[in-house]
Amino acid sequence: MTAFLDDLTPNALAALPWLFEFWAQPHQLAPAGDWRTWVCLGGRGAGKTRAGAEWVRTQVEGARPLDAGCARRVALVAETYDQARDVMVFGDSGIMACCPPDRKPAWEATRRRLVWPNGAVAQCFSASDPEALRGPQFDAAWCDELAKWPKADAAWDMLQFALRLGDAPRQLVTTTPRAQATLKAILRAPSTVLTHAATEANRAWLAPSFLEEIRARYRGSHLERQELDGVLVEDTEGTLWPIALLERARAEALPVLSRVVVAVDPAVSAGVRSDLCGIVVVGAVTEGPPQDWRAYVLEDASLRASSPTAWAQAALAAAARYGAERIVAEVNQGGNLVEQVLRQVDPLMPFRALHAARGKGARAEPVAALYEQGRVLHHGRLGALEDQMMQMTAQGYRGQGSPDRVDALVWALHELMLGPAARVGQPKLRTL
Repeated sequence: MTAFLDDLTPNALAALPWLFEFWAQPHQLAPAGDWRTWVCLGGRGAGKTRAGAEWVRTQVEGARPLDAGCARRVALVAETYDQARDVMVFGDSGIMACCPPDRKPAWEATRRRLVWPNGAVAQCFSASDPEALRGPQFDAAWCDELAKWPKADAAWDMLQFALRLGDAPRQLVTTTPRAQATLKAILRAPSTVLTHAATEANRAWLAPSFLEEIRARYRGSHLERQELDGVLVEDTEGTLWPIALLERARAEALPVLSRVVVAVDPAVSAGVRSDLCGIVVVGAVTEGPPQDWRAYVLEDASLRASSPTAWAQAALAAAARYGAERIVAEVNQGGNLVEQVLRQVDPLMPFRALHAARGKGARAEPVAALYEQGRVLHHGRLGALEDQMMQMTAQGYRGQGSPDRVDALVWALHELMLGPAARVGQPKLRTL
């Protein structure tokens, strides 16, 4: 690298910081070929904004500061006007930060637009106001964080009608993925090309502790895949627990709980290749009529146990952490062995054996109904458990292996909510 820099002329060395093709990651460069829409998907901090700002430069700049580029009118569309201005225009990786001094555009605040020395114009728009795109016309557009636009369909449609100048108008979408209908439709279009990168791709420009801490917090969850890996996480067809339902089921604080139980879905075998042993802790407030009861999922302590004693110790430790009144477990496969293993570790721990008379999907349906009614909330992030929940349908589990975590959750909520409600005459709740 030193030899390379020494060989550069003073002018070339001065220009080097502004040559994005030299510094860019592969996902930040526009793909070759004949396309209308380029979607740059990436995790948080993966360099999407910089990619957008630099692409706008390639569209509006000519060989010299006053030469025309291939685009003269550009739409900059964000969720709000403020975000378009603060992120796309004036952000740390925005257009103003990326333009060299002799090509830097002027900001006209009252008209919400940038004007380059060569006369090219980029105007800011809010996706929350799609009608503002009715009337103007463009030969290029940059859409930022489209997956969280509140009126995405309408804003995208209006932009397509406005993108009608030049020989081949193009648009760039930079976004962290979400399972949003508009984004999925764009990705399916034959005129769309895609680049993708996880947050790690931009590691050199991120705080050293950021990735380690954020990965540790969200490891194994759909948020890790979506927000850090930049993967479009979609609902399984027919899922009982859509992503949107789980995102609503959040509790920042806990009330005083009436009851707490630990539910166990024991693995048939032990060792590194065995199934997980599902261990889930759930508490509930069961004061008043059953329709007022609320349950709180406190912890997913599931593990792949080296021996039956190991999962028994883990279940009892979870019970101790939360002051659980009892452990409940499915015994269809293990029979009395499940209770015997627990008793060997703690002879005094209250235990209830549960027997499954219906399939997993049928057992899960009334539990999912509790979530739909807003009567079950998750305290903290339960990523691995939620991933299994999203793959459970009324016809069964669509994921790999066995839904051990979900089975334990279902048993816990039967013990705390469905079973007791049925015994006091709550007709709308079904038992397992």
